Amino acid sequence: MADSDELLSTLAQKVSPAHAALLVIDVQNDFVANGGFFDRVGADVKAIQRVIAPLARFVDCAREAGVLVVFIQAIYDAQYLSAPMRERDLRVGRRMPRCLTGSWGADFHVIAPRSNEPVVIKHRYSAFTNPELDDLLKRRGIRSLLLAGVATDTCVESTGRDAYFIDYYVTLVADCCAGAIERDHRVALERFERDYGVVVNSADVIEAWQCSDTSVRRPLAARMG
Repeated sequence: MADSDELLSTLAQKVSPAHAALLVIDVQNDFVANGGFFDRVGADVKAIQRVIAPLARFVDCAREAGVLVVFIQAIYDAQYLSAPMRERDLRVGRRMPRCLTGSWGADFHVIAPRSNEPVVIKHRYSAFTNPELDDLLKRRGIRSLLLAGVATDTCVESTGRDAYFIDYYVTLVADCCAGAIERDHRVALERFERDYGVVVNSADVIEAWQCSDTSVRRPLAARMG
């Protein structure tokens, strides 16, 4: 049986640094910070901001465990907006620009990529609309994805769905994701676990990393303390 045919049945198998990557999705000022796009249209950014500290710790633990960390960055300059996207914005009354190239709103919020960590730009909800992401993951031998970021019910879920459709294992890290509306976040978690992949907390993943490599047990535990 080829390695790619072997089932990854347990969480430990799914999150193994040998073939797992963490996607940090749209953790940008326009979606997280006070004064950003979400804040200005009435989203609950306080709820979103509460996941930033756990996510920052989780990213550090992933790095320590040797897991590939990929940052996904939304860029929505006018030239990238399709007619259906413009129509949606008009229909729901959201004409305000967001995530423009070079703007404060497009910048990463608190958690930023290191110089050796890839950044994949997207112009739609799903990061897989940019074929560079799939190419990058395949080159690295990635079979399984950990998903974190904003918003659970749109860009995180859309990326997870597309990943599942092209045969990646997908695991959503619930305490490292947030939505503009808490109800939508909770419903997305239920739907994701039913239809696409497992939903876990970051502590579950970190424990799996600790158990698989005793050499990193102490620093990982210290980071979560």
